[in-house]
Amino acid sequence: MALKVAVVGGGAIGNSIAFFLAAHPRFAGEITVVERDPTYRFASSALSASAIRQQFSTPVNVQLSRFGVDFLRNIDGYLSVAGHRAEIDLREPGYLILADETQAPTLEAVHRVQRNLGVDVAVISPRELSSRFPWLSTAGVAVGSLGLSGEGWFDGYGLLQAFRRKSLSLGVRYVPQEVTGFLREGRTATAAILNDGTRIPCDIAVNAAGPWAARIAAMLGIDLPVRARRRPVFVWACRQDLPRCPLVIDTSGVYFRPEGGQFIGGTSPKEGEPDPDDLPLDDVVDHAVFDEAIWPHLARRVPAFEAVKVTRGWYGYYEVNTLDHNAIVGPHPSLSNVFFANGFSGHGLQHAPGVGRGVAELIVDGGFKTVDLSSLSFDRVLAGKPLVELNVI
Repeated sequence: MALKVAVVGGGAIGNSIAFFLAAHPRFAGEITVVERDPTYRFASSALSASAIRQQFSTPVNVQLSRFGVDFLRNIDGYLSVAGHRAEIDLREPGYLILADETQAPTLEAVHRVQRNLGVDVAVISPRELSSRFPWLSTAGVAVGSLGLSGEGWFDGYGLLQAFRRKSLSLGVRYVPQEVTGFLREGRTATAAILNDGTRIPCDIAVNAAGPWAARIAAMLGIDLPVRARRRPVFVWACRQDLPRCPLVIDTSGVYFRPEGGQFIGGTSPKEGEPDPDDLPLDDVVDHAVFDEAIWPHLARRVPAFEAVKVTRGWYGYYEVNTLDHNAIVGPHPSLSNVFFANGFSGHGLQHAPGVGRGVAELIVDGGFKTVDLSSLSFDRVLAGKPLVELNVI
């Protein structure tokens, strides 16, 4: 039976789902991706710091990252098109997560989970930190967790475009419109309605709308606990080189990593932020956030950062699952043919390959084959039983 699949959202998650569906040997049918911002100016994938780590506390996130880094390392085998290589500039200097005395027990407990899952990670003392990274101040640091392989960063926008280019080559159709509603027959969505009045008939609908996922879910009568959160990202210049610098997460939650000859970094959004409706075209990042909430921690951790110059900054979006900061993947019990892939809370780009394959398997095979994503189902949301991710960055 040929299926008509409508994917709402053409970011990394939606494009990954479209690709893995189109490439599935047993899929037959039509795939339409509806993306309201074909320029991707506001896409989380394009505005992300674009990193990948295996240092999560939740086993399913570790497994998604392990699949993801293998995918990125072998991306040409998946996404090259007629000799056109998929360029994502993957680098693997690792993640370094620092913990103070109060944070150390959690870090060490999470480390045991990671090691049991085969993650190449080491817990190291302040003395060894100073030896490895002489530019780093260990004041207030009790212990560090360093990823030795399979962690780093890449070109997120390049990954998004590679997914899209490959999907187009496999016959996926892209529609530059906004979904404004759905037609339903009982427990089934039968068509997506676009802002120009066009209807996209569907046997399967996928909500991959990122920060706007709750809005799409509400059109189907579903309360999805996903909210948009603006995250500032800054780029700064420093006169001093930091040899072998990984992506560093300070005890304060501030993070940084090298970016070309400069550095990129920021801090996680805080709880209780208002829900922004959209990013206006003239939006300018608030540099006071860097001066007041980021730079003091940077200068304390890296003495060379006492004198830096911010060269640019921007806002991106997190799609935060307010229940537990973990993704919601799969159908809702009241909708038999609508699949959700939302609420990644900052780790959607790195998990896009594994989630894309998982949703494709769920649609075609009726279950997960590669990575078991059943712990991310809607059931836990309805039951009010969070699957809490402790390593939120």
